[in-house]
Order: sequence, then structure tokens, then C-alpha cells
Amino acid sequence: MSNQRFTSVWDAIEDTPEEAENMKLRSALMAALKNHITHTGMSQAQAAKLFGVTQPRVSDLMRGKINLFGLDALVNMSAAAGLHIEMRIREVA
Repeated sequence: MSNQRFTSVWDAIEDTPEEAENMKLRSALMAALKNHITHTGMSQAQAAKLFGVTQPRVSDLMRGKINLFGLDALVNMSAAAGLHIEMRIREVA
């Protein structure tokens, strides 16, 4: 058994650093959208209308089905929700 430590679960389970970074961004956007829906008290139908997607799509989001969402779709939904996205890029240590 390895004692290897990872910064993120995505670093541990994804095959490449590129895939891990993509999943980190997607999971952060999904969490922000889910929190926004929850904190505003929006129904899934209301969120779907606001985001320009179907209610089943919002259901997938709320259930954390990350494999069904690409970065573009999540960025578009976040912008439609009125969320501001900031990105930081830094060198790997």
C-alpha cells in the first residue's frame, strides 16, 4: 500500500494532470451552481429556465453527475445565473 499524498481527490483518481485540472474546475462550478440554487430557494424548473436548460439537466447538476457536464456548459449556466467566475493560474510547485 502506498503512502502517496494528493492535493485533491481528482489528482488521485484521474489518469493525467490535465484531466484532474479539468475535473477540479468542473466540480467547483457545479458546487457553486448547486449552492446558488439552494440559497436562492429556486426550484429546479425555475433554475432550468434561468440557465436555458431542461429541468432534468438541473436535476443531473443537483445530483452531482459531473460526467454529464463540460466546462463550457457550466460556465454558460454560471453566467446565466448571474455568477461571476474568476480564475487563478499559478506554477506547479
